[in-house]
Amino acid sequence: MDLGLRGKTALVTAASRGLGRAIAEALAAEGTSLLICARGEDALTEARDAIARDTRVDVEMVAADVSTKEGIARVWQQARDHFGRVDVLVTNAGGPPSGPFESLEWESWQQAVELTLRSAVELTRLVLPGMKERRWGRILNVTSIAVKQPVDGLMLSNSLRAAVTGFARTLANEVARYGVTVNNLLPGYTRTERVEQLNAATAAREGITVDDIAHRIEAQIPMRRLGEPREFAALAAFLASEQASYITAQSIAVDGGWIRSVL
Repeated sequence: MDLGLRGKTALVTAASRGLGRAIAEALAAEGTSLLICARGEDALTEARDAIARDTRVDVEMVAADVSTKEGIARVWQQARDHFGRVDVLVTNAGGPPSGPFESLEWESWQQAVELTLRSAVELTRLVLPGMKERRWGRILNVTSIAVKQPVDGLMLSNSLRAAVTGFARTLANEVARYGVTVNNLLPGYTRTERVEQLNAATAAREGITVDDIAHRIEAQIPMRRLGEPREFAALAAFLASEQASYITAQSIAVDGGWIRSVL
């Protein structure tokens, strides 16, 4: 299926590894030009070079921290200077620290707000006028299964990703008439460094092995395995496509059936 993305331009944040990189790879495979960003320049450079080599599309990069005002401005300037527009925005950020409520001072909450909520809101603020003017745009927010079924020990992530969901659901109604769709992607337990880190933290807290935690998680998933980043990225590519033009205001899980709700 031709997704109609050739000639479009996408901005993908936190794209040096994990889910962000997988999404960037999937979009590039459809002929989408890319601006990718992340904080670590070495990993970002490797991702840029590999994606450009494998797909032959124009891949630009900027090392920036999108939890800061300066980082957001740097990313937007690069997108505007090189491509002149952003057709597809994928907001993605590393998850905030784990821990129960009592262990989290307000400083940790504020940092989570900047990383998870502000980055999505401010990047959307910058790309949206052009999307409305061209009457075409796709805004995709990578959130978490935690917005539908909270995950124990992830107080910050559960709270702030729910805030992104509320923002996106409201925005979707405001911009639908302009041909702009806004959707959220909810990764379940996927084979990424973030999941490995969380498993290690849980194992240390409970005094058991990381393998014990991994087996426990897999037992909760009807498919009895973790997802792969490319499986998650396939949904992102479709929601960015021309064919997905009537899908908006949705939060769609890629979780192997982990969420137990009916809807």
